Amino acid sequence: MEVEGLCQPEYVRRNMCFGSRGQLLVFLLYFSYVVSGQIRYSIPEEMKKGSIIGNVAQDLGLDLKRLRLGRARIVTGESVQYTELKTDKGILVVSERIDREQLCGDVTPCSFSFEIILENPMELHRVTVEILDVNDHSPAFSRKDIQFEISESATLGSRFMLASAEDPDVGVNGLQNYILTPNYNFVLKQHAKPDGSKYAEMILQKQLDREEHPSFSFKLIALDGGNPQRSGTVNIEITVLDVNDNAPVFNQSVYRATVMENAVKGTYITTVNASDADGGSNGVVTYSFSNLKQSVADIFSIDETTGTISVDGGIDYEKNKKYEIRVEVKDQGGLTDSSEIVIEVIDVNDNAPVMNVMSFSSSVSEDAPLGTTIAIINVKDADSEKNGQITCSINSNLPFKIRSSLSSYYTLISDVAFDRETTPEYNITITATDSGSPPLSSARTLHLRISDVNDNAPLFNQSSFAAYVKENNSPGMSIFTVSARDTDWNQNAKISYHLEDTQISGTSVTTYISINSETGVLHALRSFDFEQIKQLNLVVKAQDGGSPPLSSNISVNIFIQDQNDNAPQVLYPVQTSTSLVAEMVPRSADVGYLVTKVVAVDVDSGQNAWLSYKLQKPTDRALFEVDLQNGEIRTIRQVTDKDAVKQRLTVVVEDNGQPSRSATVNVNVAVADSFPEVLSEFTDFTHEKEYNDNLTFYLVLALAVVSFLFITCLVVIISVKIYRWRQSRILYHSSLPVIPYYPPRYADTLGTGTLQHVYNYEVCRTTDSRKSDCMFARPDSQNVLIMDPTSTEKMQRMQSEKHIMDEPDSPIEFRS
Repeated sequence: MEVEGLCQPEYVRRNMCFGSRGQLLVFLLYFSYVVSGQIRYSIPEEMKKGSIIGNVAQDLGLDLKRLRLGRARIVTGESVQYTELKTDKGILVVSERIDREQLCGDVTPCSFSFEIILENPMELHRVTVEILDVNDHSPAFSRKDIQFEISESATLGSRFMLASAEDPDVGVNGLQNYILTPNYNFVLKQHAKPDGSKYAEMILQKQLDREEHPSFSFKLIALDGGNPQRSGTVNIEITVLDVNDNAPVFNQSVYRATVMENAVKGTYITTVNASDADGGSNGVVTYSFSNLKQSVADIFSIDETTGTISVDGGIDYEKNKKYEIRVEVKDQGGLTDSSEIVIEVIDVNDNAPVMNVMSFSSSVSEDAPLGTTIAIINVKDADSEKNGQITCSINSNLPFKIRSSLSSYYTLISDVAFDRETTPEYNITITATDSGSPPLSSARTLHLRISDVNDNAPLFNQSSFAAYVKENNSPGMSIFTVSARDTDWNQNAKISYHLEDTQISGTSVTTYISINSETGVLHALRSFDFEQIKQLNLVVKAQDGGSPPLSSNISVNIFIQDQNDNAPQVLYPVQTSTSLVAEMVPRSADVGYLVTKVVAVDVDSGQNAWLSYKLQKPTDRALFEVDLQNGEIRTIRQVTDKDAVKQRLTVVVEDNGQPSRSATVNVNVAVADSFPEVLSEFTDFTHEKEYNDNLTFYLVLALAVVSFLFITCLVVIISVKIYRWRQSRILYHSSLPVIPYYPPRYADTLGTGTLQHVYNYEVCRTTDSRKSDCMFARPDSQNVLIMDPTSTEKMQRMQSEKHIMDEPDSPIEFRS
């Protein structure tokens, strides 16, 4: 550091002290006492911000308190202030980046100045900072490359000027020299200009040969003298101009290429290349095929400029596996060369296997043994190697397998036993697949039918059948249809139906039922009567038409359904045309007095045999009623003197069939306390239609009958006993069901009674009322009046019927 006077002459020139800053200083000199000094610092460029330039307080002899109290500060007229004064430490630091090349350019040395001002008292100190150059720039060329075109006939020693490099650094850091990278043809020579700048030129020292080196490429390097040393590089491109002195030459004597057989038109195969050492038009060559057959010329083409060979037609490996082609090249001067191209065709899996069925049995019996040959197939593939290797298979889940017997021959055989009823036919798809990538395949479908064997008997869909037919059917009507199925086919499945010869009540079933052998329809041969036959049990056989035939049987139960074809039959009271039975009711009878009971049966069954009783046209509705269910006739009020002695009640017995049937019975009732009281009334009542004119005759006849009553009674008793025995045997062997409904109060110990256990019977025969009477069988107070003025035989008949009803062995029992 040195302290100098203010604005020394050289300093004034460099820093322009007499500018605005100078005016400020002059002004300050006039108005205050000034202490001036000057210091100088040297620093390298590109120092970091905050880097210390120097200790200003120490170098100027100032303490820190003076700097702080004097409000020390930097005064500069520049827009950029590169330094900053730290008053607390008295040091000067870098505040902005300092680039010497930007600040001073080529001027050396490079520096800038500023003043430090203090107040109280005013002091002004100049500070000069010199910026030292740093080798931070490399030599640089204005272009990236330098190009020259030099004829191969250029003479030795020819000079070629090179571009110069520039380096913003100065001194030793600036550009120092040039270097040319090694080559065989050129050397470098450097020169210096009066201003000290350097340049270089290139000198030819070896003859150029374009055919040997048609071009050159090397570098020119510019170096500075810094440490570390920096450099700049430019490429030098030299093109050697041709002289026509060479013929074209193929780079290969034989070209080999491959092409896929499925290559489309325009597919690239290969490129032939011939070189001509000459350049320019002298090196332009054309390519063509030489002595090529037309068939081959249609397949391949060559680009005459580039030598590219491509596909121009269809290629088939199976026709030609290799092509040998001659290629010729010619330059502009007519010089030629030739080469051979060998093109091998690569097989492509473009042919699917071809299948031929050599033998095939379209039908095979279902009992064919395992391993039966179904078909023999020949498979061929025009492709080669693995593309022609064939694998045959069949669709899965089929009872077949395929095996290879000879080369290209395959045999299809059965693998499991057939069952036509399960699968009557098969669609066998045989697939032949080659081993190409991707594989190709072809398929052939064989339709195989399984011929039937009679191995299944007819089967009914039920274990037994039940049919229903109403009685009184018309002969020949269809009753039921039996149906069986046979899973066999054609004749083996043709079913015929037959009735097994069974007995029904000792008679062959064929007299009752017939069956249609083809349809299985059962027909009735006669009209059935439910009261005789209630059920028919048949056995039907279904037999197929196979050889030998197979059959199966089934039971058919035909149930005869009842119809309401029988009207009710009145068992009591017995109705005759010539006798009269009258029930006697005393006038002292209470309400509900049982007069009698109508007993009827219906040989039908079910609801057709349900009987109901009702009165029709009674003499006095207010005196009697009949029970709807059991047929009991009772009084419904007290008997009075006004009531007529003789009462006729008509009872209608009706079943519950649809339509219903009925029977009518007349019940005569005598309202009196003794027989003489009503004898004349009933005599008139009995003969009011037939004997109205001969009443006296009948009365005399009745008196005669009464006279012999005792003898008659003896005869009747004996006759009734005999008759009861015969009648009981007839009813016992009869098959007709007689099961009428009776209330429990009238049933005896066997449950078949229809009347009260005790009845009164009073028989009178006389020609004059109250003159003669005969009483018999009077164990109770109830009376039955029987009158027959014409014959004792009528009395016997009535007594016989009564005893029949009393017989324990008969279906209906009456006890007296």
